[in-house]
Amino acid sequence: MNFKNLLKWGVIIIVAGFLLIQLVPYGRNHTNPPVQSEPNWDSPETRALVVTACYDCHSNETNWDRWYESVAPASWLVQHDVEDGRQRVNFSEWNEGGKPRETDELWEVLQRSSMPPSQYLILHSEAKLTSAQVDQLIAGLKATTQN
Repeated sequence: MNFKNLLKWGVIIIVAGFLLIQLVPYGRNHTNPPVQSEPNWDSPETRALVVTACYDCHSNETNWDRWYESVAPASWLVQHDVEDGRQRVNFSEWNEGGKPRETDELWEVLQRSSMPPSQYLILHSEAKLTSAQVDQLIAGLKATTQN
């Protein structure tokens, strides 16, 4: 088999595999559960920063309107990230178990710049907060969680 035939079959297999993985149902549930309760925010500014940087994965108000959220394997990653994010902290179920046990972790992940994650920021530049915004968000989350 020559290189040209090998390349042709390689492309066919890759395209066929890509089409086949579209049949996997995981990553297609783009519904949001109802909002149960939110934190008693210390200010509208804190809530706005949380909505901008955190709500897609840490609330029941995920924006599912992006094209890649319906194309596997990206849809699998997005679905996993939302499920994992809601399990760790859910601002829409704050009084129903959505609040983290260790509230210190909320601002620690912001201080370490591990939230929002870098793969999210690649396609969501609006979620990239300035250092001043991060400081404001940390102060607001501290005030919010101590209420």
